[in-house]
Amino acid sequence: MPSIPSIQRPSLALLGTEPLRAALEFASHRAFTPAAGAATGDGHPVVIFPGLGTDGHAVAPLRRHCQALGYAALDWGRGFNRGPQGDVDTWLADLQAHVTALLSSFDQRATFIGWSLGGIYARELSKTMRPLVRQVITLGTPFNAGADHTHAAWVFRLLNGGAPPLSAAWTARLRRPPAVPTTSIYSRSDGVVAWQTCRHAVQSPRVQDVEVSGSHIGLGWNRAVLGIVGDRLAQVPGQWRRYAPDARGTTPR
Repeated sequence: MPSIPSIQRPSLALLGTEPLRAALEFASHRAFTPAAGAATGDGHPVVIFPGLGTDGHAVAPLRRHCQALGYAALDWGRGFNRGPQGDVDTWLADLQAHVTALLSSFDQRATFIGWSLGGIYARELSKTMRPLVRQVITLGTPFNAGADHTHAAWVFRLLNGGAPPLSAAWTARLRRPPAVPTTSIYSRSDGVVAWQTCRHAVQSPRVQDVEVSGSHIGLGWNRAVLGIVGDRLAQVPGQWRRYAPDARGTTPR
């Protein structure tokens, strides 16, 4: 994998075509529904964290898909995602208390799914909530980088009036994978974050990076992504297996 300093933000051409490509993916997704009898999920809770500058509406297609498969898909319940406010550890501790309350009525461990910045929340919370979490799935989440490797930093500045609170210690912390099975889904045609930053520097039996073709904005309803998510959710706790390529054209790293 190339060193982080050599990684560049996606081209402005890719960024500029994001809305159109996402719209085409959405139109394709509208014709995609789980096959008859596919609702065989075990009903375990799935908490979905939206990306920066979005809320539960942006990941509603993904939430509905998980529900149709037979899982208790939950919105993160914090509304519009402006990013961490104030001290990051204090903010995450508050989010952890909130998510713990969301899961209090469930007996089974949860899957955390996060899109973009939401994937950072999913990964970091799973590190401190391990007894409550069975696995993590991230979509276009740049955990192996700094703010300079995405086009999202300006959105954070617009919403908060300052740069993202990323120190060297925090950057190193984000790169460490959770202690639960973790799947990072990414696209080389992502126009918002550098795709290299969505891959783990070191692979392990419980970590996998899976490549799809698509935009960043459309990852929450990309048909290939929905198929991978369904496969991951069906993994039996304690028997997690790496995702294998199939006719959808997805490519595990």
